[in-house]
Amino acid sequence: MEPSETSLAEVSAPGRVAAEGEGISPQELALAARNHGLPLEALRYEVTPAGLHYVLVHYDIPAADADSWRLTVGGRVRTPLSLDLAALRALPAVTRRVTMECAGNGRARLSPRPVSQPWLVEAVGTADWTGVPLRTVLAGAGVRADAVEAVFTGADHGVERGVEQDYRRSLPLPVATGRDPGVLVAYAMNGQPLPPQHGYPLRLVVPGWYGMAHVKWLRDITLADTTFTGFQQAVAYRYRRAGEDPQGPGEPVTRIAPRALLVPPGFPDFMSRVRVVRPGPLRVEGRAWSGHGPVVSVELSVDGGASWTRGQVGARPPGEWAWQGWHCDWTARPGRHTLVARATDAEGRTQPLEQEWNRGGFGNNAVQRVPVVCCR
Repeated sequence: MEPSETSLAEVSAPGRVAAEGEGISPQELALAARNHGLPLEALRYEVTPAGLHYVLVHYDIPAADADSWRLTVGGRVRTPLSLDLAALRALPAVTRRVTMECAGNGRARLSPRPVSQPWLVEAVGTADWTGVPLRTVLAGAGVRADAVEAVFTGADHGVERGVEQDYRRSLPLPVATGRDPGVLVAYAMNGQPLPPQHGYPLRLVVPGWYGMAHVKWLRDITLADTTFTGFQQAVAYRYRRAGEDPQGPGEPVTRIAPRALLVPPGFPDFMSRVRVVRPGPLRVEGRAWSGHGPVVSVELSVDGGASWTRGQVGARPPGEWAWQGWHCDWTARPGRHTLVARATDAEGRTQPLEQEWNRGGFGNNAVQRVPVVCCR
């Protein structure tokens, strides 16, 4: 019997929402094994060690040869460029401390659950990224007056919902050429060359935006005079809320919503991760961040959100887009407690106690809840 042809649509299933009571599938488990989150105890580090920073790889980690790598810049520019790594490193470099969070962080806590990478709250990390300001690269190419967007292409290639593609995203020109946040073409992480899983040898870093904008394995920048409508821009990474057409345009996912996480206190049970603490004074601490500006308030509840105590929040240095440390003192008493932290940013955005559902599971910044047992 002759083998029948198989289409990409048969290989790559459409997006879907889990049925009521449906558990995590083997495919989701495989994604979770490939893409790891930040161990929450690592929130104690102001700068996340590279091996503890969250990772999301859409397709495969490309085999990259730094000696032959080129970044091309074309489209609506006066002088197309082809830059090797030596040429990029010869340009004035800057280092920026940036907190990066996956747009799908918190997805697995939604009900019904959008079927995809099953993040809880750990898809985050903060690093010192070194590279060349994107506006410097674009200035070297000379942006034409009719350019409206910069389109970025990575070397990772795959198929998603039946669409074969390179990973591509775009930024509006004012963001691409702006100074706050200043977008980077980065080649180093925490003072070392980018690890393979973090985009070696080049990646984009877009402070304040969710991780889907930080294109890894960057190989091309094209200035366009029309809005980019590629899969990762117009189909994926859109807010499509309950009651809206699941095939409709939705709203684009862009900046990071405010979030506070706490370093789990005490010590954990192996399976449940319930924390055990001893009675007495205890400093609860963690990190908070927002892509809309500094965090100005973090509140702590030890009774599941029935009452709140305002904590102390460290300042965010000017020009940085990194998380801020916070702490709050608590006298633990015997019994069961649920610790909850919520952040408010300078624009007045506050974390919700419960998250509004959306079909992709994006921007879920509902408060973290940490079960704690206090015993002698």
